[in-house]
Amino acid sequence: MKILSIDTSSDICGVSILENNNLIYNFDISTGRTHSENLMPMIVKGFENLNISLNDINLLVCDIGPGSFTGIRIGVATVKAFSDSLDIPCIGISSLESLAYNVSNSKIVFSILDCKNDNCYFALYENNNGYYENLIEPQAETIESAITILKDYAKDNFENEEITFVGDGVEVFEKQIKENFENIKISTSNKLNSFNLGICGYKKYQNGYDLNTEILPLYLKKPQAQRQLEQKLKGAKNG
Repeated sequence: MKILSIDTSSDICGVSILENNNLIYNFDISTGRTHSENLMPMIVKGFENLNISLNDINLLVCDIGPGSFTGIRIGVATVKAFSDSLDIPCIGISSLESLAYNVSNSKIVFSILDCKNDNCYFALYENNNGYYENLIEPQAETIESAITILKDYAKDNFENEEITFVGDGVEVFEKQIKENFENIKISTSNKLNSFNLGICGYKKYQNGYDLNTEILPLYLKKPQAQRQLEQKLKGAKNG
């Protein structure tokens, strides 16, 4: 099975092509979120490098977020267009779930992404023979709320189990994490990448993912422009 994996949810624009769970092509580059200009040439370059075409792809995988609103839409629109044109099955993967696959030797993984102003996106996963099962669904909260949610869950389910923290939120919130948890591991591989996204998609495919599931962006909070407009309208109403 050949898999085309596309990640456009962050500053990194990534394209990987896998043969089952083996990487045969990879190009991940920080493009300053000019993904609309770079994504298609990167895909074409990968096909040319391997002397294949879209007709040879058996599964499409893309990152549905959370992350850059514009970047996510670009990735989702691209795989949908490919899927519709050649009836290729596609799977949408959360950024947080993809990050869990950066960690290979831990049972419990807490994925965390910084979304500014002491807020974060997070989710909790359990490694079951190399397949990460979701324990706490992806959500957006303050770092204080995220820590409380994790502490309560851990107390009820695995109080003494080591937790590995992964994602760019690790660097931003490392002080708060270490103040609240003792038995932890801090990942040193915290960037999203299209290869592990592809691995995650392949694992979900193997585990019976419903290929009829519609691929939609996962927006855990409203775009900044919409929040600013709502705040402005609220101020005008109160005034």
